[in-house]
Amino acid sequence: MPQEKIEIFKSLENWVSHNILPLVKPIEKSWQPHDMLPDSSLPCDEFIDQVRTLRYRTANLPDDYLVVLVGSMITEEALPTYQTWFNKLDGVDDKTGSCSSSWARWSRSWTAEENRHGDLLRTYLYLSGRVDMKMVEKTIHYLIAAGVDVKTENNPYMGFVYTSFQERATFITHGNMARLANKEGDPILARICGTIAADEKRHENAYIKIVEKLLEVDPTGTMIAISDMMHNKITMPAHLMNDGRDPLLYDHFSAVSQSLRVYTANDYADVMEFLIGRWRLEKLEGLTSEGRHAQEFVCGLAHRIKRLYQRAEERASKTKVEQHGVKFSWIFNKEVLI
Repeated sequence: MPQEKIEIFKSLENWVSHNILPLVKPIEKSWQPHDMLPDSSLPCDEFIDQVRTLRYRTANLPDDYLVVLVGSMITEEALPTYQTWFNKLDGVDDKTGSCSSSWARWSRSWTAEENRHGDLLRTYLYLSGRVDMKMVEKTIHYLIAAGVDVKTENNPYMGFVYTSFQERATFITHGNMARLANKEGDPILARICGTIAADEKRHENAYIKIVEKLLEVDPTGTMIAISDMMHNKITMPAHLMNDGRDPLLYDHFSAVSQSLRVYTANDYADVMEFLIGRWRLEKLEGLTSEGRHAQEFVCGLAHRIKRLYQRAEERASKTKVEQHGVKFSWIFNKEVLI
């Protein structure tokens, strides 16, 4: 990235310190996974009773719900890859691994808060006995080894547009998982998913604020970055998911998520529409001709995607779509209809 653009991010250090770092919760006041899991410090009989209760609650969770929960957990567990990606972004990277810059402190704090999500879901699923943990662990291993490519290059403008979108998408996903867990009779799992969703919402607010500030100090550069990300399409961070058996694992997982209405193409358009409104992109002024062209493309995109989604839904309702079963190694090769 050109040096003058890097200087913009350096000039925002003080702003980040006063406006973004306060969104980090103090560690001593933060929840930890153990708060929502059976207490392993209890005497053996009491601990086993708590595990037995957990297994009773999870015994009737549907297989399709488990597939989406496992896929969401695996996505969270690939966190080392995401921090590596963040540290590739010019001007906001953590040069030493413990740099005192505001950008570096934010990225480490974000990582530390996100790290609890996978730990909590993984332990809950392990104790439930409902999933094949060996295959789940292999999938995590494969995913971290494969890395991630979300088409942001080393451009922090694009990086913060991506995280704004992605954090809102995960907020929606975990919120819907909480709703379904409650419906299926597991209020503790509902609380877990709701707690994770609240973290994602707070992180979404941080990234949205960053892009708002970038639109203020560099409207054309930021508008072009938003357009570039939308041209590339927002790739989910776990798109390289693999269990060593199903070469289309991510597509199959996504199809189940769509079927359960946990995260759909319509949600994708809704996120885009929300960000366009929140950033007031339609009213953005002071743009170059290239910036105005990017503005026109972005502001019409959500409507076009929704229209395509609605047409696809209408066609599907008129056409008898043959469902077929897909075996998921995560649930002991049981079939789920997609």
